[in-house]
Amino acid sequence: MGSADPLELRRRPRRLRQSAAVRALVQETRVTVDDLIAPLFVHAGDQARIPVTSLPGVHRLSLETVATEAEELWRLGVKAVALFPVTPPELKDADGTEALNPNNLICQAVRAVKKAAPEMVVVTDVALDPYTSHGHDGLLNAAGVDVDNDATVRRLADMAVLQAAAGSDWVAPSDMMDGRVGAIRSALDGAGRTQTLVLAYAAKFASAFYGPFRDAVGSRSAAGGKYLDKRTYQLNPANPREAIADALLDEVEGADLLMVKPAGPYLDILQRLRGQTRLPLVAYQVSGEYAALHAAAERGWLDLAAVRDESLLGIKRAGADLVITYFARAVAESLA
Repeated sequence: MGSADPLELRRRPRRLRQSAAVRALVQETRVTVDDLIAPLFVHAGDQARIPVTSLPGVHRLSLETVATEAEELWRLGVKAVALFPVTPPELKDADGTEALNPNNLICQAVRAVKKAAPEMVVVTDVALDPYTSHGHDGLLNAAGVDVDNDATVRRLADMAVLQAAAGSDWVAPSDMMDGRVGAIRSALDGAGRTQTLVLAYAAKFASAFYGPFRDAVGSRSAAGGKYLDKRTYQLNPANPREAIADALLDEVEGADLLMVKPAGPYLDILQRLRGQTRLPLVAYQVSGEYAALHAAAERGWLDLAAVRDESLLGIKRAGADLVITYFARAVAESLA
């Protein structure tokens, strides 16, 4: 039973939580459809949709289907898609030469999306792992034991110009090579692509959460099913100061937006970086984060929609302006 004599409290924080209307009026952080970037996988075959087993609800899409998906996302209010190619194995080699084919899968996909949804912001991945037979994000050195930084950077700059020429609005180097943002900016400007934005994967960690993505693009199978060791170029998860220093170098080199990847396990990095830069910040809620929530929900342990929304709210609260998430369509539909 309630007390007949109320406590003498001047401040009662619960007054701000007493109804749904009050809670909505004083809510500090919101996730809107304008915050979302939808990642899409495109394959070269005719099959419209090929399920990605480790990513429930996510598919590899044909060129025709990826265009339709982009058009539908635009109608739902999603303003940007990030495209990732599933390069056929026969087109992969140690040097990733298919990456410089002006009619490769990613360039075809960009053109298809732009035709279907001309106003959609198209983001393309600038990295070699979808194209290399060894699955690394760059060209290997002469000994074949590590990625050659400078040779890779030159290749990435050429890739960025090629993708921009196909119609990509934002090129997103995800390789974590030293100096690649500056080289890409110079190459784009030299090619007259001064309006193409560079979204730098500025703090990308050597994370164990990428497994389902590698299944989706086929880089895991390119490596013989092994979990590749990328610790000579991706960030050490234990080093926040190093991560911030690396990210700020990308700003100096001309990045237009900075990304933290993964999102959920690295909210502290996102918050620290928010205090160090005025550039827009993007967080990538990666495949392992998405798959883990689905797996728990499938077992009845979690309410999927509730934890989906809470996880995205946490990413925004930590400082992200935009979130790349496999939940983008579902969230857009729920907000609609």
